[in-house]
Amino acid sequence: MRGHARGNDGGPASFVGRDAELAALRAALTERRLITLTGPAGVGKTRLARQALDPDAAGAAGPGAPGPRFPDGIHWADLAPLPGDRLLLDAVADALDLADHTPRTLAEAVRAWIRPRRLLLVLDCCEHLIGPLRLLVRDLLDAAPHLVVLLTSREPLALAGEHVLEVGPLPHEGPAGEALALFTARADAVRPGRAPAWTPSRLAAARAICARLEGVPLALELAAAQLTDHTVEELADRLSRRIGPLPGGAGDRPPRHRALRTAIGWSHEWCTPAERLLWLRLSVFGGTFDGAAARAVCSAPPLAAADVAPLLASLVAKSVVRRSPDGAGHRMLETIREYGAMWCDGIGERDVLRARHAHHFLELVRTADEDWPGPGQRGAYRGVAAAYGDICAALDHLLATEPTAALELAGRVGFFWACCGCLHVARSYLERALFAARPEDVDTAGRVRALWALGVTVLLQGEHEEAHRLAVACEALAARPDAGPGPALDAAYLLGVSHLLAGRPLAARIVADNALEAFPGTPFDSGPRLRCSLVRVFALTGTGLFADAREEAERLRAGCVERQEYWTRAYADYQLALIRLFEGRPAESAEHARAMLESKRELGDSFGTALGLDLLAAARAANGDGAGGAHAYGAGHAYWQAVGHPQRGTPELRSVREEFERTARAALGDAGYEAAFAEGVRHGQALRGRPHPG
Repeated sequence: MRGHARGNDGGPASFVGRDAELAALRAALTERRLITLTGPAGVGKTRLARQALDPDAAGAAGPGAPGPRFPDGIHWADLAPLPGDRLLLDAVADALDLADHTPRTLAEAVRAWIRPRRLLLVLDCCEHLIGPLRLLVRDLLDAAPHLVVLLTSREPLALAGEHVLEVGPLPHEGPAGEALALFTARADAVRPGRAPAWTPSRLAAARAICARLEGVPLALELAAAQLTDHTVEELADRLSRRIGPLPGGAGDRPPRHRALRTAIGWSHEWCTPAERLLWLRLSVFGGTFDGAAARAVCSAPPLAAADVAPLLASLVAKSVVRRSPDGAGHRMLETIREYGAMWCDGIGERDVLRARHAHHFLELVRTADEDWPGPGQRGAYRGVAAAYGDICAALDHLLATEPTAALELAGRVGFFWACCGCLHVARSYLERALFAARPEDVDTAGRVRALWALGVTVLLQGEHEEAHRLAVACEALAARPDAGPGPALDAAYLLGVSHLLAGRPLAARIVADNALEAFPGTPFDSGPRLRCSLVRVFALTGTGLFADAREEAERLRAGCVERQEYWTRAYADYQLALIRLFEGRPAESAEHARAMLESKRELGDSFGTALGLDLLAAARAANGDGAGGAHAYGAGHAYWQAVGHPQRGTPELRSVREEFERTARAALGDAGYEAAFAEGVRHGQALRGRPHPG
């Protein structure tokens, strides 16, 4: 989800040949604003783009290197998992690391974000979205004069100014073509330590394979993967009998797509029936999946749960499934996934499989929600983030088939998405699910949970009046006898935060106290109770009761540390940093601000990071470090830009910011302050550009 999307090619890291294509692409990136790499499936467009943009690749640092042209970064959006264009803008915003917290449309937010920037946007695997992308790319290029867009697609956009570079198969004629080099390299990698000796007869067989597969890289890799069980000569013979004699004239050769189709079909034929069944069932996953997901979704008769892991390992060995770059999961290349989906449709499993897929991700989100107050929180955040595309697919399926289940999924995932900055998509699904689910089919707790998540989302977008209206509606529903404590505490949290942001801390304290007294317990009894306890701490600070607020914040923080909980711990540190500033203890304030930033880094929260950097800036300035304060303030500015808001937070933070700036400017002078601030902005942009910790 949030953070930079990677290319969809998770195959072997080595790169063979393509010197001319690399030079042409690097040259185009220095001169053109819209470049499209076209070519048939499996020809290596994604890998070529990644190689050209890799700063460590040979030639990348020489003349024509793209880096200096893009001081605001290279941003990669993998569009292969998108079934349609509804989440296209979300995918682009995610690639740009834009966590927009405003009620404007996402299109407006993306245009505003890129307008002043010099960056490269890579849109990978675009062929199924050509129409919508044509409109989007034209709009973005018009809005941002320094934007450069690179696409990989089986067909161009056909826009004015588009520079098309066709990527063909690897040369496979002659004794030492690039196709042969790729095939032998992959063959050696398949059997490390016992690779075949490349005798003249084996090289002749390898050249025959390269010729019959037309030099298509993916086809060659699939063929090389068969060497775990067969010799090169056996592969050449089998392929010769499948395709038949090579035509005499170059113009009569089989179309390139036939070569890839042959290799995929050949791999399919050489799989066991159980491997084929797992292949087609895995095609339901749009993105990365782990072993647990594969077992949950794919283990139905005749496949038992215990069968999935060894079958998955076998498909990895055959290059049908690839490990994700971090080694934590698996995925299929889109062409291979499409082949599996075709077989899935053919045997009539698609609807049943999509239902199992949707309910697996509903259960994943249920578990994440239940684990929220304790040591499972960080893993829950990362699991929900990694499954973003599949959760969206699950919601789409459930909205059409089981609206009540869709409402539960949207309500449970909404808070995670809101905290990670996916406000537009969270709001969209919550509003659709609330509309689709009939009130008589939803229990009170489920409807309160969805309204609460929508209220949090709206509040973070800055629509305080609408959020307050939703909070009042939540409170009314939660008062029903069948609601239970969780909904009442969540409603109190939302209403309390809306009071805090409106400058009514006493009202927030009354709301929180009433809810906590109505349902006695300890803060860590549940997520709703923990969040409501945090509202009370904020309210105590806002009413000037610093000693009471500090005592309760320290108690909450200690419990969070003991349980490895990060979200509440971050805001407890936020309160402690603020209180220490008010008490004239800036060094301790800075320690708590740094602790808050560490917790927010664990969760990938841009909004919380911006708040923490503002506090760190104020603490440094108050401690006599004007340059360090201005630097932190600049870094915070980069994060505030990413969420689309000027500085925000509870009203008492405003005076802290104003005092900090006066102190820092007085210490540094205007020129010194602006220089430190600008350096901080650059540092903040670099921090935001790093992948989410994994």
